[in-house]
Amino acid sequence: MRPIRAVCLGTATALVTLLAYTPVAAAAAAPDSAHDKGKERVITLTGRLAEQTRFPVNPGGAAAQGDRTVFRSILFDQAGNQVGETGGTCTTTRVDNGGAEVCVVTYTLPGGQLSVQGMVFGNLVPGPPPSFDNGITGGTGEFDRARGSVHADTIAPGTRRFTIHLKH
Repeated sequence: MRPIRAVCLGTATALVTLLAYTPVAAAAAAPDSAHDKGKERVITLTGRLAEQTRFPVNPGGAAAQGDRTVFRSILFDQAGNQVGETGGTCTTTRVDNGGAEVCVVTYTLPGGQLSVQGMVFGNLVPGPPPSFDNGITGGTGEFDRARGSVHADTIAPGTRRFTIHLKH
C-alpha cells in the first residue's frame, strides 16, 4: 500500500476549525450579508470524515498521476451541532516532491452551498494530512456571489478545522 492520506476530508473538514469562531447558524442568520460589497465574514467549522473511497491507477502499486479519492465529511459548528456536510474529489497531479492533488469540494450549509477548489501539496508525505488553502469559486442561495478562501488544518485523525473567509 502507498502512503495516501485523507487529504480532502471535505475542504471543509476542503472547512476545518481553529482561527475565528463563528457558528454557521449565526452566519446564516443574516441572509443579505452575502451580498454586501466589500464585507468579509468568517465561518469556522469542524469536519469529520464520514466516507472515503480511493480509485488508484495502479491498484496495489505505487502512487500515480490520476489516482482519485472521493470523500464526504460531516460539518459541525463550534458548539458541536451538525450544520452540514462536504463532498468532493481529489485527483493526484504529481507524485514527486511529496505529491500534489487538485480537489473540488462542495460545502452544503444552512442557506446554501459553497463550491471550493484548489491544490493540496504534500499529500504523499507520511504523517497527518497537510494544511491547505483553496479558493471559493461560487455558491448557491445565501452564497450565490461568494468569493474568498477556505483554510484547512488537520486537528485529529479524520478531523479537520475549516476556516471559511467569505468576501462579498
